[in-house]
Amino acid sequence: MTILTVLFTLLLLVDCVFLGLLILIQLPKKEAGAGVAFGGGTTDALFGAGSGTALTSLTKYASAAFFVLVFVLSVLNTHASHSSADALKRSLEKQSALPPVSTTAPAPSSTPAPAPASSAAPAMPLMISTNGAAPTNHPAK
Repeated sequence: MTILTVLFTLLLLVDCVFLGLLILIQLPKKEAGAGVAFGGGTTDALFGAGSGTALTSLTKYASAAFFVLVFVLSVLNTHASHSSADALKRSLEKQSALPPVSTTAPAPSSTPAPAPASSAAPAMPLMISTNGAAPTNHPAK
């Protein structure tokens, strides 16, 4: 599906460039305007004096191709978004069908753990000073 989307997007870009060039080289209805500013006289040199009908028919076909490509791309993108939404719903349903995982910590045992026996002196309480100095380990007085 994505290959078609990429292919049609590239075709749409080429069609847009082609359509833009076709519009720029067409003769204006009057001999004054943007067509003269962008070199409207060159169409007579390149395609001959009667080339207006060929350019207008090419413009019609290019604009029809533009609208068809835009419509096809919108259908493809709508289908792709619905299929991804359906996949998301299926994955959420699978997750809700699984049993819930317990996230609580195990209950503490009723007997406290024995303290390790050591010959070191008992720990001193940490004294925090209120004047902003670093905490020290002085014995309580």
